Amino acid sequence: MPVLNIAAVMSDDLARNVAKPSDQRDVHTYVHKESGPDGARILSIIRPAKYPERLRPLLNALSVGRVGLIEVNAVNATLGETLVAFASAGVTRGLAVVRNPEGGWIDEDQVRSLFAQAGLAQWTFEEEDGIHLRERLYDLMDELREELAQEAERGLVLPVDQHFNVRGIGLVAIGYVQAGTVKQHDEVLMLPANGTGTAKSLQVMDDDVPMASAGDRVGLALRNAQEGHLTGGTIIVHPPIDDARTNTHRPSSLEAHAASTVALSPSPFQRRTLQVGDVVHVSVDLQFVVGRVVEADETALVVEWEHPVQIRTDHPPTAVIAQLDSNPRIIGSARLERRA
Repeated sequence: MPVLNIAAVMSDDLARNVAKPSDQRDVHTYVHKESGPDGARILSIIRPAKYPERLRPLLNALSVGRVGLIEVNAVNATLGETLVAFASAGVTRGLAVVRNPEGGWIDEDQVRSLFAQAGLAQWTFEEEDGIHLRERLYDLMDELREELAQEAERGLVLPVDQHFNVRGIGLVAIGYVQAGTVKQHDEVLMLPANGTGTAKSLQVMDDDVPMASAGDRVGLALRNAQEGHLTGGTIIVHPPIDDARTNTHRPSSLEAHAASTVALSPSPFQRRTLQVGDVVHVSVDLQFVVGRVVEADETALVVEWEHPVQIRTDHPPTAVIAQLDSNPRIIGSARLERRA
């Protein structure tokens, strides 16, 4: 079942017009499923309910979202930070809905200009209608079909955001498959603990499935795994293989960065320049790790991380650099290279 994950900053009532509420935690999810020419297709809206008070839920939604949906009901600092966040995360496709507040009016031309300045010129402005918005989101899914298929062919990257023991099933890890595919009976590796286990069974959208691919939110039941290996920030991958006897080679899909050279692209609305000693956070593949700038020049920073950041070895996504005492809190987008 193809899934399009949508990072959304919007009201609950507008989200409910587009899809049915599902999980309601720090990040609220809404799901709509309908049949297409090749079977069921799913829209999954991921809405950080505690944003703007908390930044991390928004960054987590942006780690997962392939397109965006923003409801504009005011032109203010929060809108500016929201636009910067989506642009810095590389969410260059999306839909905007302007909803005039009661007794007020929003200049749509001004809003369009802000989107363009932030780097979201490809976004389109749409009517406040749930059916219309679903149709437009399915159009975006069609545009991204090849890109989503390519993501499923890469090495497995499955960040875990929940885990628990279920009677009769055992240890279950839950998270979004960011890249690759995991199948029933696969051997898996839990980083950074280097714990091993086997995929006993999988569930996607409450259905038992033989495999889960990029975009799926999966419940992965594990056999021969220790709960202590599923800690905050765990990412499940396939173990690397280097067997000359059978000519079987599979590199690790992640590399750990204790320190990184950071090629930073500051946001157009950010006036602050990072200096040696500054504390920053990086958001990538649902990780949110604090670090300190130890070197800084005109082209790059060197940041030492409080604990290692796991970065994909194949087609790494754009990382977002944030500073929680800055305004806006998003500094910009970055590419990270491991520092020896």
